[in-house]
Amino acid sequence: MAQNISVPDIGDFKDVEVIEVLVKPGDQINKNDPIVTIESDKSSLEIPSPAAGEIKSLKVQIGDKVSEGTVLATIENGKLSAAKKENTKDKLPVDKPVKEEPKKNQIKQVKKVFAEPASSEDIDPIETNEWIESLNSVIENDGAPRASYLLNKVVELAYKSGLVLPDTRTTPYINTIPPGAEIKSTGDQNIEKKIRAYVRWNAAAMVVKANKKSSELGGHIGTFASAATLYDVGMNHFWRAKNNKFGGDLIYFQGHSAPGIYARAFLEGRLTSGQLDGFRQEVNKGGLSSYPHPWLMPNFWQFPTVSMGLGPIMAIYQARFLKYLVNRGLVKDEGRKIWVFLGDGEMDEPESLGAIGLAAREKLDNLIFVINCNLQRLDGPVRGNGKIIQELEGSFRGTGWNVIKVIWGTYWDQLLAKDKTGLLVKRMNECVDGEYQAFKAKGGSYVRENFFGKYPELKELVSAMTDKDIWRLNRGGHDPHKVYAAYHSAMQHKGSPTVILAKTIKGYGMGKSGESINTTHQQKKLDEKDLLYYRDRFGVPLTDKQVKNIEYYKPSNNSEEIKYLKERRLKLGGFIPERSSSAKAIKAPSKEIFNNFMKSTVDKEMSTTMALVRMLTALLRDKNLAPRLVPIIPDEARTFGMEGFFQKIGIYAHEGQKYEPVDSEQLSSYREDKSGQVLQEGINESGAMSSWIAAGTSYTNHDLEMIPIYIFYSMFGFQRVGDLAWAAGDSQARGFLIGATAGRTTLAGEGLQHQDGHSHLLASNIPNCVSYDPTFAYEMAVILRDGIKRMHEKKENIFYYITAMNENYSHPEKPKDCDEGILKGMYLFQENNNKGKIKVQLLGSGSILREIIAASKILSKDYGVDSDIWSVTSFNELRKNGMETERWNLLHPDEKKKKSYVENCLDKREGPIIAASDYTRSFSDQIRPYTQKPFYSLGTDGYGRSDTRKNLRKFFEVDKEHIVAYTLSALSKEQLVASREAEKAIKKFKINKEKEFPPNL
Repeated sequence: MAQNISVPDIGDFKDVEVIEVLVKPGDQINKNDPIVTIESDKSSLEIPSPAAGEIKSLKVQIGDKVSEGTVLATIENGKLSAAKKENTKDKLPVDKPVKEEPKKNQIKQVKKVFAEPASSEDIDPIETNEWIESLNSVIENDGAPRASYLLNKVVELAYKSGLVLPDTRTTPYINTIPPGAEIKSTGDQNIEKKIRAYVRWNAAAMVVKANKKSSELGGHIGTFASAATLYDVGMNHFWRAKNNKFGGDLIYFQGHSAPGIYARAFLEGRLTSGQLDGFRQEVNKGGLSSYPHPWLMPNFWQFPTVSMGLGPIMAIYQARFLKYLVNRGLVKDEGRKIWVFLGDGEMDEPESLGAIGLAAREKLDNLIFVINCNLQRLDGPVRGNGKIIQELEGSFRGTGWNVIKVIWGTYWDQLLAKDKTGLLVKRMNECVDGEYQAFKAKGGSYVRENFFGKYPELKELVSAMTDKDIWRLNRGGHDPHKVYAAYHSAMQHKGSPTVILAKTIKGYGMGKSGESINTTHQQKKLDEKDLLYYRDRFGVPLTDKQVKNIEYYKPSNNSEEIKYLKERRLKLGGFIPERSSSAKAIKAPSKEIFNNFMKSTVDKEMSTTMALVRMLTALLRDKNLAPRLVPIIPDEARTFGMEGFFQKIGIYAHEGQKYEPVDSEQLSSYREDKSGQVLQEGINESGAMSSWIAAGTSYTNHDLEMIPIYIFYSMFGFQRVGDLAWAAGDSQARGFLIGATAGRTTLAGEGLQHQDGHSHLLASNIPNCVSYDPTFAYEMAVILRDGIKRMHEKKENIFYYITAMNENYSHPEKPKDCDEGILKGMYLFQENNNKGKIKVQLLGSGSILREIIAASKILSKDYGVDSDIWSVTSFNELRKNGMETERWNLLHPDEKKKKSYVENCLDKREGPIIAASDYTRSFSDQIRPYTQKPFYSLGTDGYGRSDTRKNLRKFFEVDKEHIVAYTLSALSKEQLVASREAEKAIKKFKINKEKEFPPNL
């Protein structure tokens, strides 16, 4: 039976036109295969087929205007081949809302009593004890789940009664896992203790040795000293390496702990003593980077983490991206974990806690934070007057994380067991972090008097203990048993991310030179006495002479320690950290995909943003490439005309769509899907950028090439997330950053905070960022295809920044033989030779190239000035070439001089150069040194403001009239035209010569 395919409800789309017909009579299609592409003044959208079958006839052609109900084609149902039928499936499911079952045994509604907050005094201890005994009985007889259920019901009743309940976000200042519930380590603790000691020594030695050479080198001892046990337990028992059978756990090492990671790799035989001697000395090959930097050590480090705050947010989105890959069926679920090591001081960075809500909402049970709570930041206590562990517990627990506190070591267990009255826990709760820091800085007698001594009962509790015994009362983060139990619990937890809050001592083991004192972070020099103390404290078998010479310690390869260390890593699949990739390349799309963008649009206008979206839509039809595209949008899809992606490929949502969207009847309705492809990040540039980094490094972290395309307001790109962009370069991320609504005058009405006139200059500072500011659709197409080829086929470790505008205009046909020029940064767009005696070289980029083209016509018609028009797609790439050429010439004075690409283009051309862009003058000024010709730049220096494009361009003096006037003035300066001609032009165009310089306004 034949069926009409009509235009469905297309929502706000008005004045739509058919721009592509994607089928022909006789084609066999699946349900949801696209039939035509329609386009409005702001967006394009594919119309899918409502059924499978054979196309019988087409009712529209390119250029036709259509609206809701217009018949596009007729289809014969049920005429698919067997192979086609097998592949036919509904690609656009919308999960129906789940009907809530009637609740049974609901608590009876009670009259609300607006009670006062709970009293801290117990007015009826007997009743209190009865409640406690009842709860203990339930736990013993029915288990913890039943007890939790009853407590939740009691709390529910209390809320309904209007009671003011105590804050339950934090728990008492004790370990989360009681001694009886701890899983014991199967490792050899004596050997592991020795390994830890050797790693500690070698980590400190490399820092001290480096600073013996030069105090300029710096380094940190105290951070790893506090975290050594946290890393050691993970390395020996939990962290699984990537190999040909397993994808590997991902570990984000705390940046300042790098010396300890190097020290362990030295024992493993992966680094030499010579490399350790080269710590922070990288100019000559073989040195080690100061912190984790994949760019500097591409076979070792995986994640740059030392810009504090970036590690946690990047790791959260890395964990979410792994779930995304699994849910889309691109990788298998292997139970991989993402471990993130952080400092308590680092958690003050907004990025550290800013995304923890997402981790809980997405139920990222593959994510484990380990926060080293040594209570100190760089200058002093993190929360001297409070408790950072309790504060962090409240933040994480409040957003839905599983929180495991590791506060006290094993030596406290007996004391806590003897504390029948709860007075010891009360004292633990009372003390603030400033006091806890002092307890470890001042010795056992001080602790006896100032911690236990507050209450006679507590002082009596430790009366049989010596000061040395009291000093041995250890903190949880230094106890391998407690750490093992916490890690094991975190590994088993399901349904939410886990944070482990481990209490440690900064500078642990450093004694008077740095243990728990405010200057610990800056300590990088230890004298002979300090080194001897450190050796003795951890029992490192070195002689006094070896200590004096600051020698590293490494047992023989046949020693039990080295054998044990290597056996543990062999059992866990290999060494960590290690960076590698076995990802298969993605073949670049054929040029034919972009054919439509090489043609003139004639009178049809569109923005380069719309052109880009159409290109992405075309790429989504490439079966090999489409699954690897990762569109990332920070809640601006409709602004950029990308709402058509919602139905076509879906918005990723880990639980699917549990509601029916209000626009479900429309073709571009908001469709969320567990296997959705679009990452819709909300108003969250840092999160979107972190997703982009995760996708852009998928080739190494997941051995799968992905093509992330993050589109954003260009002003809120590098300016907003510049530190993350720098980390992306360090990470060797590959992908596209699209700065949309670009150009200071092009965005028009949005004003000062939105109008971008400098993002390309910010991008130019990242060495492996390739940036372009194209004007026309064919330029965008050439650049996009080349980017895919370079990054994902040839596997170059670069990423692209491309600006796109929201100004609609017609696009010309692509000139012949301009691909090379487009990619190198400039090409001759148009040569105007009207037999004038005077000529000028006009350079333009982005939307201002059109003002250049218009100015050239005025110059030719009204002033007899001919021009060559150059489309500059990248001043940044031209500058790179110029710098490299200039350097070669300076270093080879006896050889024939090389010419830069700019020189090759311009030096044999006549006339001065006028360069204009929608960015600050320094953008085009970058190429000034690489030509001998007089060079004049025009740009949009200063703050943006709201107005029309025409008025803004006049204000910033980059409109066609100003370009003409400035060109004539430049020619008069070169004595090529009379100055009166320039004066006449200034008067003709009503240019106010006395107006204040725009940057000052």
